[in-house]
Amino acid sequence: MDLLKLENQVCFPLYALSRMMTAVYQPLLDELNLTYPQYLVMMVLWEHRELSVKDIGAKLLLDSGTLTPLLKRMQEKQLLKRTRSAGDERVVLVTLTQTGLDLKTKAAHIPNAFRCHIPLGDHELLAFKDTLTKLLTKTETTINNN
Repeated sequence: MDLLKLENQVCFPLYALSRMMTAVYQPLLDELNLTYPQYLVMMVLWEHRELSVKDIGAKLLLDSGTLTPLLKRMQEKQLLKRTRSAGDERVVLVTLTQTGLDLKTKAAHIPNAFRCHIPLGDHELLAFKDTLTKLLTKTETTINNN
């Protein structure tokens, strides 16, 4: 097998699918004035209300160099606020504002609207998600151990 042929790559279909999925999300997120990475941050904060920048980065697999400018733009939109922890000034806590909390109601339709674009049955989609999650976890572990 020629390992340098595009059709033999695992990474290419993942890359192409990721771009397609983001393109499907974009018109839905435009209604909320969010980018896809901002939407991911909002989902994490809707679930936890307050997290450190480090914890958000760990959940989203983003480093602080990527995350900090993203959070700054979101703070400028008044979706969240960043404050230093009283217990440890090195820790920056991120908390949703009322505007950020209210956005959750406006975003409630997005998962179902997105789902309409996925040509898989519910069982197939769950199995695919499980496979991707396993691949992500094992790859992350391998990378972190090297």
